Amino acid sequence: MKISGAACSLFASRGSILRRMQAAEIELKFPVDDIEAFRSQVASLGFWLKTERNFESNTLYDTPERGLRSQKQILRLRHYAGKCTLTHKRKDNKDDGRFKTRIETETLVEDCAAMAEVFAQLGYFPAFRYEKFRTEWDSEGGGHLVLDETPIGTWAELEGAPEWIDAMTERLGIDNARCSTDSYGTLFLD
Repeated sequence: MKISGAACSLFASRGSILRRMQAAEIELKFPVDDIEAFRSQVASLGFWLKTERNFESNTLYDTPERGLRSQKQILRLRHYAGKCTLTHKRKDNKDDGRFKTRIETETLVEDCAAMAEVFAQLGYFPAFRYEKFRTEWDSEGGGHLVLDETPIGTWAELEGAPEWIDAMTERLGIDNARCSTDSYGTLFLD
């Protein structure tokens, strides 16, 4: 079968779109004991507030056999700051274990309930739900910081290049032994 030049352009264009939609997410979590002291420290390090504290609800979807989990993938619908986001994450072959590294594909969805129905029709059902309050900051160094207040404690998460994460954990005075690459699903179940 011969593919026309126009079709090849469409496929090439679609490939570049997918590369823009997908990104390696590199992150590290650590517990926060004193929220107010942490917020003050963050402000002194030059972070700027991106999203003030908002309620966030997450639902992970999977097959009844937990096929996605067995492949170290997640399919998530998230309600946060008035938006619904659909996210797929999968393991990155470059994951060195020091940081949590996943390939993330994400898009806004107009109607979460409709998307949940699509998942159900495809054989994906709610496998795990968790809720938290999230505050987000950005940094001149290109990194991202979140503070998550959860029923299992307060956690901060640094997301960015490994060098930036290392520099921020040092500047924040975080003991590497307290850092975690576990997902919230794992943390909630432990």
